[in-house]
Amino acid sequence: MVKKVLVTGATGFIGLHCVHQLLEKGHAVRGTLRSQSRAQEVRDGLSLTGVDISNLELVEADLLKDDGWEDAVTGMDYILHVASPFIIGMPKHENDLIRPAVEGTERVLSAAIAKKVKKVVLTSSCAAIVDTFDGKQNFTEDDWSNADHPKIAAYNKSKTLAERRAWEMVGAQTGTKQTKLVVINPAGVVGPTLTDDLGTSNVFIKKIICGEVPGAVRMHLGFVDVRDVASAHIAAMTSTKANGQRFIISEREFWFSDICQKLREAGYNKAPTRVMPNWLVRMIGLVDGEIKQIASLLGEERYTPADKARDILKWRPRDATDSIIETAHQLKERGLV
Repeated sequence: MVKKVLVTGATGFIGLHCVHQLLEKGHAVRGTLRSQSRAQEVRDGLSLTGVDISNLELVEADLLKDDGWEDAVTGMDYILHVASPFIIGMPKHENDLIRPAVEGTERVLSAAIAKKVKKVVLTSSCAAIVDTFDGKQNFTEDDWSNADHPKIAAYNKSKTLAERRAWEMVGAQTGTKQTKLVVINPAGVVGPTLTDDLGTSNVFIKKIICGEVPGAVRMHLGFVDVRDVASAHIAAMTSTKANGQRFIISEREFWFSDICQKLREAGYNKAPTRVMPNWLVRMIGLVDGEIKQIASLLGEERYTPADKARDILKWRPRDATDSIIETAHQLKERGLV
């Protein structure tokens, strides 16, 4: 049965893959853009995949403005709320990230509840799970990042507050016909892009294979392919068992040095061979916003298994190692390396 699905942030790395997979499955998709100036970019990226875009509609809606959201939501069965800001490095003020994340979630959820949308699938992040600051190494969907901790990064705080607000709004509904909520919490997202929007983790891969990274920092994170993140959203949308649940979406964890080694083995010889001492990373972080954000993760092992998604969503991801290499190959083919 054809479903009508709104995808917010259709120009984004994850959002466009969600649009692509929904169209492949024959659903009618309405995607939101901050500006119609990027509409052709979306259509061109999808057309290159060979997917039929006749069931695609693109509308303008900004996370920081009320205009357009009720119209965007009207007539939709489901919403994949993927749109959220991300700034590499440290924003001038944390509210540059927090305000659009929280207010955007409020606007989308308010419109969804008002229009009796069946379900919203919200893209959160493992960033809303792993910053507990209590020495923990193994995490589940029961864990929450501590948004009040002084060391929490602005992005992690924005995702935590936005997700908490979504659960609060859904929980406050009254009446018999209520909008359901499912939350997807991806780890670092890699894999091929459909446009020039590389995705944040892919930017780091680009820096590694271009020789812009002098050494591997002692950072340990989960990774997952963008196509598997999109498929998790769609599985969560269609599964009644998923209602009211959070799902970690991660294929496996890597040390940064492991990624560098895999890329060297694939022929990318500019990937660093040495590991940078923590003190040096922290010193560089005093003048480099990107490094300052990374410095808070140094030396910590963080395991985010996706057992729940594999069980309830029947989610079967591809090997994240292959995704990292495929990303590097695509960057090279596009002349970005």
